[in-house]
Amino acid sequence: MSGLPRQFWWLWTSTLVNRLGGFVVTFLALYLTVDRGFSASYAGLVASLYGLGGSVASVVGGVLADRVGRRATMLVAQLGTAAVTALLGFVTHPVAIAAVAGLVGVTSNASRPALQAMLADLVPPKDRVRAFALNYWAINIGFGVSAGVAGLIAAQGYVWLFLGDALMTLLCAVVVFLKVKETLPAVEASATVDEEPAGLGQVLRDRRFMALVGLTFLLGTVGQQGATTLSVDMGRSGFTASQYGLVIGLNGLLVVLLQIPVTRMMAGRSPGALLAAGTLLMGWGFGLTAFAGSVGFYALTVTVWTLGEIVHAPASMSVVADLAPARARGRYQGMFSLAWSAASFVGPLAGGFALDHWGGNAAWGACAVVGTVAAAGYWTLLRTRGTVQSADVLVEVVEVEGPVPASGPAPASAAAVRSSR
Repeated sequence: MSGLPRQFWWLWTSTLVNRLGGFVVTFLALYLTVDRGFSASYAGLVASLYGLGGSVASVVGGVLADRVGRRATMLVAQLGTAAVTALLGFVTHPVAIAAVAGLVGVTSNASRPALQAMLADLVPPKDRVRAFALNYWAINIGFGVSAGVAGLIAAQGYVWLFLGDALMTLLCAVVVFLKVKETLPAVEASATVDEEPAGLGQVLRDRRFMALVGLTFLLGTVGQQGATTLSVDMGRSGFTASQYGLVIGLNGLLVVLLQIPVTRMMAGRSPGALLAAGTLLMGWGFGLTAFAGSVGFYALTVTVWTLGEIVHAPASMSVVADLAPARARGRYQGMFSLAWSAASFVGPLAGGFALDHWGGNAAWGACAVVGTVAAAGYWTLLRTRGTVQSADVLVEVVEVEGPVPASGPAPASAAAVRSSR
């Protein structure tokens, strides 16, 4: 944990505060099906609209993070999230619930690219896997506590979940406002084309990066089943909200206990191997849920796919940070976040439909198949890349070696090297 900038730890604190109140998304499907009596398909639709809002916000938030600044984007998004989350607890009409859930998706996901870009701005390439792992650790400390506590709060009334979530998001915004400074690199008057902010078109033309985004989307559809299909499946099997809260809370607890030692073990491993291994564990872990019939077995399945998350999450975020030019990190992180947001639209819808029409065995079996396909894709895409060089590393190499003689070849730009991979 040593050697990281002080502002990183304030960001880490804001993330922890935010996730300590992350009640709503985790329990939304259970609230809709058990407390309100809606079908699994409707719960999947609402969760999908949340994901659709997040898909839009991921791209817009990334653009704003590069244009108006990381800090400003985070503050506006967090204040908006607090307001609409509180509102979601009081609307009752099915259409109103769906619409407000979509707004929550927009506001809550708009800050993600800005946060990830700020982390990449603050931390040098050699420490990024460690920094993203620590941030993911904070997310899961908060998630583990909130999931366990939320089941108890829900027993007193679900409205308190929405109000508590809104309050903690507001506190997160206060931490950012008081302690976090802007990190968006300034554009020098003599900046070259490669130093200017990349447009979305340039990001979309980065074929290797977009392939990474596509594979992440496939994995994301599997990962979404933990917050939607799993809760409905357990509810239909007669398990209570408190039991589901304890089972899903194990996810956060395991990350808290294992993220640091596992990250140390990951040092020096190739990105392809890490992402493939993590993806297989996630896909097969969810697939094991088809055989679950007790709280203990459900807990075992959560343990398996949580190990996959621990391996996959920091490695994937570090790869994205290394691929992105400094002033385009918001756009690259936004496009990467789009994969998860789009998955949070498709995943719950597909999971709810499969559960209603084909049963749990088909839904969980599909998770294992999709996870295997995504793992093979990661391995194929990144197997030739022992490490990922970033634009920062390339610049350092040029500075150490000194200027290229006039008679020699011109140095390749970061963008040119990146597009040739």
